[in-house]
Amino acid sequence: MIYLDYQATTPLAPAAREAMMKWLDGPEGTSFGNPHSQHRMGRMAAAAVELARERVAALLPPGGTVIFTGSATEAINLAIRGSGRGGSIAVSSIEHAAVLDTVEDLGNGHVLKTDADGTCHPDQEWPSDTRLIAVMQVNNEIGTIQPMDKWLAVAGTQDKLLLCDAVQAAGKMPVAGADMIAISAHKMHGPKGIGALWVRDGLDLDPLITGGGQEQGLRSGTLSPALCAGFGAAAQLAAERMEEDTAHISALWDRARDMFDGWTLNGSAGHRWKGNLNIRRDGLDVARLMSECRDVMFSAGSACASGSGRPSHVLRAIGLSDEQAKSSIRLGFGRYTSMEQLEEAARSIIAAADSQG
Repeated sequence: MIYLDYQATTPLAPAAREAMMKWLDGPEGTSFGNPHSQHRMGRMAAAAVELARERVAALLPPGGTVIFTGSATEAINLAIRGSGRGGSIAVSSIEHAAVLDTVEDLGNGHVLKTDADGTCHPDQEWPSDTRLIAVMQVNNEIGTIQPMDKWLAVAGTQDKLLLCDAVQAAGKMPVAGADMIAISAHKMHGPKGIGALWVRDGLDLDPLITGGGQEQGLRSGTLSPALCAGFGAAAQLAAERMEEDTAHISALWDRARDMFDGWTLNGSAGHRWKGNLNIRRDGLDVARLMSECRDVMFSAGSACASGSGRPSHVLRAIGLSDEQAKSSIRLGFGRYTSMEQLEEAARSIIAAADSQG
């Protein structure tokens, strides 16, 4: 099988797995302690958690604190629900469901327009009572990179909080400044089941989960030293390999663009993460294509919305018709994708598409 769905999840880095294994020792080991216990084993586990926190924080701006969560979705909920009550929340129309559904549940959202190239610009109106703006740095479906420096400047000038979903950016590029930043381990070759919310110093949040306040008073529940260690190792490796990974992915992108000549690119060609290739071909039956290319793991949209049968809200937000959105595919590649794998997968997809006429 060839894996081309890096936006959904990434392969676990060997270094992350190795870091985790120590903290999964059985009864004969000494590294399975509760990091919130005060005895020696607990302190050892707590030290591992803090080392991981430092390594994750190194990917993020200075002047903030990393709060470990069970996922980026939880981090986003903590940011939105914990940062205050009342007032409107302005969100880009291409945000992840974790943002859109949470704001819809609160009933105080205002959707910001997005251009045809997938860019959401701050030169538009939003309600005067807006307290929070949520804009993602890199879109998970089409890979477009937002002008976060402009959003940060506008939010600061107007005294609004800025939440950045940096799930698809962290570990791949410098993470933009914001008041709160959500990230996920398994999108940077770390383990599933752990994310983090970076919170700017001086910003107070209300906890979502109560019952002990183990994670700096903002998240109750016992932290997993193994998951934290895996996250930290993945973050450290991403920082060390960022330039190398970017060069490799750019080469894959160039080759893929050559091979899929004649297919239409969804989103900006320039302002995007090149590990995300979202393309369409008029009249393409994507369900049939995926069935015929069952040894190639790619996507018709985000993993969270797969199987819904609904056209992508992201593709519709940039002006595509339902028919165009449903004839689009997303190829995601990265650190462990070889050029040979990419070429073999592309040949398979193109041949299957050609057979549809």
